[in-house]
Amino acid sequence: MTTTPDTSTSAAHDPVRIGIVSVSDRASSGVYVDQGLPALQDWLTRALRNPIDFEARLIPDEQALISATLIELVDAGCALVLTTGGTGPAKRDVTPEATLAVADKDMPGFGEQMRQISLKFVPTAILSRQVAVIRGQTLIINLPGQPKSIRETLEGLRDAEGASVLPGIFAAVPYCVDLIGGPYLETVDAVCKAFRPKSAQRPAAAA
Repeated sequence: MTTTPDTSTSAAHDPVRIGIVSVSDRASSGVYVDQGLPALQDWLTRALRNPIDFEARLIPDEQALISATLIELVDAGCALVLTTGGTGPAKRDVTPEATLAVADKDMPGFGEQMRQISLKFVPTAILSRQVAVIRGQTLIINLPGQPKSIRETLEGLRDAEGASVLPGIFAAVPYCVDLIGGPYLETVDAVCKAFRPKSAQRPAAAA
């Protein structure tokens, strides 16, 4: 599914393929309607100026299947893969293990920042085991399972005046994707302002 942001300059932005994966035994078996994939797609569509080709997967908490799905999405050319669900300490929560199993490099800073954000709300955030890794030229990040938590960890926290209080993890994603050879991701600053060193910034596209 391809989503083009509502911007007159979208043609000037690099297209990007993004994998979104919801890991849930109950949602994948139809017990309840999955909320993770719509939350991820909605946020990414609002946050990025790039035309996005989404590769969506809804799968159960099976470690081998999760790993195979991540490899499939990397091989399909996804520059970024975001997963939601399966990152707690319960027996069936194996998304981090499945992610680390396919990694070339571990990127621990992403998980550390997600837990810092969640700790602003609940002390049980320390039980979350989200990880981020690089496989080939793809950045893979595990996110929480709830739509509200997905938005908060990606976008960060703001005060009543809208100023950033705690940066979300997505601010670092575009530059990370640059460094591993992916497309140039351009964010909508009102949603999440990406940070790049001045030497890595492209001139802004003409309106």
